[in-house]
Amino acid sequence: MSKKAKNTSKPGKTIKDIKKPTQTPHHSRRIGQFRSSKEDMQLVQQVPETPQTTSKAYSLAFDDREFMTREELRPVRLQLELLKPEMLMQEAGIESTVVLFGGARIPAPGEKPSGKTKKQNENLSKYAKFYQVAHDFAVLCSNESAKTDHSEFVVCSGGGPGVMEAANKGASEVGAPSIGLNIVLPHEQAPNIYVTPELSFQFHYFAIRKMHFLMRAKAITAFPGGFGTMDELFETLTLIQTKRVAPMPVILFAEEFWRSIINFEALADAGTISPEDLDLFKFAETAEEGWNIIADWWKLK
Repeated sequence: MSKKAKNTSKPGKTIKDIKKPTQTPHHSRRIGQFRSSKEDMQLVQQVPETPQTTSKAYSLAFDDREFMTREELRPVRLQLELLKPEMLMQEAGIESTVVLFGGARIPAPGEKPSGKTKKQNENLSKYAKFYQVAHDFAVLCSNESAKTDHSEFVVCSGGGPGVMEAANKGASEVGAPSIGLNIVLPHEQAPNIYVTPELSFQFHYFAIRKMHFLMRAKAITAFPGGFGTMDELFETLTLIQTKRVAPMPVILFAEEFWRSIINFEALADAGTISPEDLDLFKFAETAEEGWNIIADWWKLK
């Protein structure tokens, strides 16, 4: 195995570096004559210290971290996690996305795999080529996105390493913005350096994160991965199957991988899905094959 090549790629650019200026952000506009919450947060720092003003009860509710993390406030936190990325993506002019799901453990070509057994390392090395496929596919998506000032077909990943890193890296290398939807996990690190900083989000709730993956999606792709990739893929297929979301291209890269772990035809033969449900997804091996499926669906050619 060759040594890992030195990383000479530059981190993801900011939105200001990439996109043309748009309208004034909502958060900087003043609506009405009421004093803003920010002004009151600053004002309360100046009140005299007394037993009353130093009591937690006196804190502004929205500025009280202990209060905001109480069990009873879960519905509010769910709403905030839905609202914050939505507002920021609106302000960035993101209209639609192409989502790349895939394993965090898939190494770049030539990179040492992180498997715990010889067999795992052999397989991870075999699928390393799909790191490059994900990178090249993200480039194709981003080139199309550039035609709309990066408002349509914006690359979106889970923001982590492996296939996710490849996706964000491909977009970054052609000067395009890309989205990273991270989630707090005990063993996860910081987002990969290629995610556009203003579009790098962190979630506590898996459910809200998965909503954001689909809310703007014009295509879903899945590369070799583990439980997380399976979860994201099958939820997408279920929502399309049950018509809870509009039909869209669902592309599985690395047909041999998917067929080796999931017997789709057996599900249909067992009667637990309909034969036509097998048409909800397609397979691809190269970036060009994957992009052509999307281009044909959305009549981009």
